[in-house]
Amino acid sequence: MYKKGEVTYQALPLPDRVQLDEADAIVASTAFRDYMRKRHSVREYSDRDVPEEVIRACIEAAVSAPSGANHQPWHFAAIRNPEMKARIREAAEEEERKFYGGGASDEWLSALEPIGTGVDKPHLTTAPWLIVVFAERWGVNDDGERYKNYYVPESVGIATGFLIAALHHAGLVCLEHTPNPMKFLPEMCGRPEREKAVMILPVGYPADDATVPAVAKRKKPLARVMSIF
Repeated sequence: MYKKGEVTYQALPLPDRVQLDEADAIVASTAFRDYMRKRHSVREYSDRDVPEEVIRACIEAAVSAPSGANHQPWHFAAIRNPEMKARIREAAEEEERKFYGGGASDEWLSALEPIGTGVDKPHLTTAPWLIVVFAERWGVNDDGERYKNYYVPESVGIATGFLIAALHHAGLVCLEHTPNPMKFLPEMCGRPEREKAVMILPVGYPADDATVPAVAKRKKPLARVMSIF
């Protein structure tokens, strides 16, 4: 990133202004709300190809996210290679067998039951793309000097949210898949030890017979998740 003392504060006039008047802001915000309500996490994918240019643009949107001290502590590995996807699926399913075979508490498994998850993860090979999200626990300058990153989980979470919204905007679906643990992913993706895999996103178009769990449509009412003072 930056060498110590290399960059100092400099004010830059706001490059872009997207302010709307009150009426237009109400229309835009409610339209976006309704549009995002059409986003669904999907497990059944079409094998229809997705152009690399689309994936690149969505990741570029993701990395425009704010981050602690602007250190941008993330990496996104976009994978379309069938053999690599198959290796990831094999490793993920091995971890899932341990999870469902005794690694998870009864309470956790009970919470997952309405979602309909299990050991088999065909979406990891059917979806045309996998995007593996990595969190960079610390950074290294070009001269090899190590530096601290700040608010890493928060920063990576924001960027991942940007990515999911961008994929939805491109007409694609994804699934927030988190095999536990994910220690096999950094080596498979050629990432350094300072990076930790936090999520796999299968990305593509939904299959013609795609479904979602009925419980996924049950959202908490706004009054339970929002306070206004």
